[in-house]
Amino acid sequence: MLVVEAKLKNGTLEQYHRLDEAIKTSQFVRNSCVRYWMDHKGTTRNDLQKLCSVLANNKETPWVNKLNSQARQSAADRAWQSINRFYQNCHAKIPGKKGFPRFKKHSRSVEYKLTGYKLSDERRKIKFTDGFKAGEFDLWCSQKTLVYYSEQQIRRVRVVRRADGYYCQFLIDVERQEYHKPTGQITGIDLGLKEFYTDAQGNTVENPRYLRKSEKRLQKAQRRLSKKFRKGKKQSKNYHKQRVKVAKLHLKVSRQRKDKAIKDALALVQSNDLVVYEALKVRNLVKNRKLAKSISDASWYQFTQWLNYFAKIYQIVCVAVPPHFTSQDCSVCGTRVQKSLSTRTHQCPHCQTVLDRDHNAAINILKKGLKYLGNHLNGTVGQTETDPNA
Repeated sequence: MLVVEAKLKNGTLEQYHRLDEAIKTSQFVRNSCVRYWMDHKGTTRNDLQKLCSVLANNKETPWVNKLNSQARQSAADRAWQSINRFYQNCHAKIPGKKGFPRFKKHSRSVEYKLTGYKLSDERRKIKFTDGFKAGEFDLWCSQKTLVYYSEQQIRRVRVVRRADGYYCQFLIDVERQEYHKPTGQITGIDLGLKEFYTDAQGNTVENPRYLRKSEKRLQKAQRRLSKKFRKGKKQSKNYHKQRVKVAKLHLKVSRQRKDKAIKDALALVQSNDLVVYEALKVRNLVKNRKLAKSISDASWYQFTQWLNYFAKIYQIVCVAVPPHFTSQDCSVCGTRVQKSLSTRTHQCPHCQTVLDRDHNAAINILKKGLKYLGNHLNGTVGQTETDPNA
């Protein structure tokens, strides 16, 4: 599957307002499905699908019938996904919260399947044909244009509202596969805060710290927003203008992180035949109040997701190993040398090895990955230990 995103442009304010109504209606259907599941024990996915037609025919909710029938089904599917995830977490007996389904308050998207829209012949325009009649929009696409794909390959169309406008995401049924020229290089990477990552060869990639660099502008914009807020009263137009400015600053930071993660992951995959990384549980790491902002700003999870994605496309081996004692153990003799986070140099009293802390950890990560890979190829169960949930 491939996702192509295009911006919806040259629409009137009335057209965008109708898109907002479609998004709110999708949110209403999704929340109604969650409430129905709470009130009726033993509810199944088919029951939620039937509820969509009941809501559409209900005289008390006539606006639901304006939304395309398949878009209503997509909203019910979203509700069932959250319910099913809750069931899976309960069966797996994961510690802590199990993710009980919640009601959505500020939804930003509505999803169509095969109907409710019509593309122009040159794939430059899209027209929404459901009951809200949002009309025709121009598609501005910076990636591959849709003209390369047939209409039968488009499986889903999702309209997403962001701070800087409305976007249309096309889910295309196509198998992406790239040629990887063998390099003979293998590496392990240690993710960090001082440097974004350090590989087993001692090379480092700088941590850009996008949020920290934008913090002063964000603080100034948020102070202006708080001064314009009037408690218990309808907010002014100036308040909403400032709210959009703050949202755009956060959106820019988010896009910078994503762009950095994609470029670093792609470069790492293209230059190596084997990549080993540590399976960090970011959810637990951000519980540290002193480091939570820096860890979130580094976006390790997003980077590892893109690393796995590109590894599948370029058909190279990517292994995740447990991070236990990778920074403490000596990469030469294996002696465990206890050190705090402030100690940035590894000094082994047994073999007198002196290395940068992250470089030492990257070598240990690579050794772990080779060990698990060897156990898997030899027919043992070592590969199961690479799973962070195992």
